Amino acid sequence: MIVPIKGNVSYSITLDPTVWIFDDRKVLLEEAFSGHTKVAEKDEDEAASERFNREVYQHQIKPPVNKSISRMEGKEILANSYVMPIEDFLQHAEINPGAVDATLVTKDGEHRLSLDELQNSYFLFAVDGKPLKEDGPVHVYYGDGSNQKDPIKNVFEIIIN
Repeated sequence: MIVPIKGNVSYSITLDPTVWIFDDRKVLLEEAFSGHTKVAEKDEDEAASERFNREVYQHQIKPPVNKSISRMEGKEILANSYVMPIEDFLQHAEINPGAVDATLVTKDGEHRLSLDELQNSYFLFAVDGKPLKEDGPVHVYYGDGSNQKDPIKNVFEIIIN
């Protein structure tokens, strides 16, 4: 249930989607493509402040993890499907300047994406609060939602070319 990001990167990293359910960066699947995500609702000053902080403090340790979760929040978490933006993980891996594209390795073959497509994409990691055991560990959805009905499933490795 892990997904390595390797290849033309400064740091090969290994992702464990099973722990993302507790990560503050997760987005409800229904909200990911509606434009009504929490990020989209922030005012411009707050967004500019976050961009500045991200640039200044980009080498700080992430992820932000939820504080203690109440019983009510726990029930809500286990009832929803979630996606995780891929961008932060690619920033941590530090894609080398000579990189051209990315290959998503799946059980059914390989899929090539431009680096921009990958950077703006999401990992689906939980359906009804549970990890994707049958066709996981993750599915990849393009950021524009164009493959919502047919995501790239069974992704178990990302190679930056």
